[in-house]
This record gives sequence, structure tokens and C-alpha cells, in this order.
Amino acid sequence: MKPRITMITIGVDDLERALRFYRDGLGLKTEGIFGTEFEYGAVAFFDLQAGLKLAIWPRKSLAQDSGLALSSPSPTEFTLGHNVSSKAEVDAVMEQARKAGAMIVKPAQETFWGGYAGYFSDPDRHLWEVVWNPQLLPED
Repeated sequence: MKPRITMITIGVDDLERALRFYRDGLGLKTEGIFGTEFEYGAVAFFDLQAGLKLAIWPRKSLAQDSGLALSSPSPTEFTLGHNVSSKAEVDAVMEQARKAGAMIVKPAQETFWGGYAGYFSDPDRHLWEVVWNPQLLPED
């Protein structure tokens, strides 16, 4: 398998609420909700970095499309890592997320491996890590 991940889709309980959080609160760019004419089609896409998008899709739609039963989500299934260029940027993103309605799960702090990171969860309990890693600085 070649590494060609271009879309990260997360299931949400309330598409409009999730749209407001990511668009208005975190400032991610989107053209809004598409596919409302289809029973299970409503979805919103956000541009992340070149070649990568984040999609928010109702959990019931994801269950219907995959053929799996709708089940209770667990925030510890995976994290979305947001790598930044400085400790100050970690603090700024964490504050932006808090103001947008995120729950701060773990305030930003020094890590055991020499970085600086914190965790927040979005309104649907998806876990995000905001991290400054001096060994993996992002290209801006």
C-alpha cells in the first residue's frame, strides 16, 4: 500500500454544530455543507494542508454507508495531531479551541520526550493533540 491518505472523515452527531466549531471556531476553510438532497449525503469538507481534507459526516450516515451498526463513540480510539512551530503557538491554538467550545482535556505542558503539547476534544468528543515537537517542525 502506498501512503495516499487524502481524506480524514470523522463522524459527528450534529453536522451544523460541527461545521460552526471547525469553520467559525477554528477557522478552517470550507464551502459549507453539500449533499443535503440525499438522505445520507450531507457532508462538509475542510482544507487542511496540500492534498489533505477533513470531512465531517453524520455518524448515522457513516454507519449506513459502511454497513456497520451505529455505536457509542470513544474519544480514545485515535487522535488528530496538529503540529505547530512553537510552544506559544500550542498555547494559542489551545485557547482558540477553548473559545470555540472545545473541552480542554489536558492543558499544554512539557512532554516526557522533550516537546510541548496539550489535548482538547471537539463537541463530538474527537481528541485533538496540539503539539510542538522540536524534531518534527511543520513546513509553513
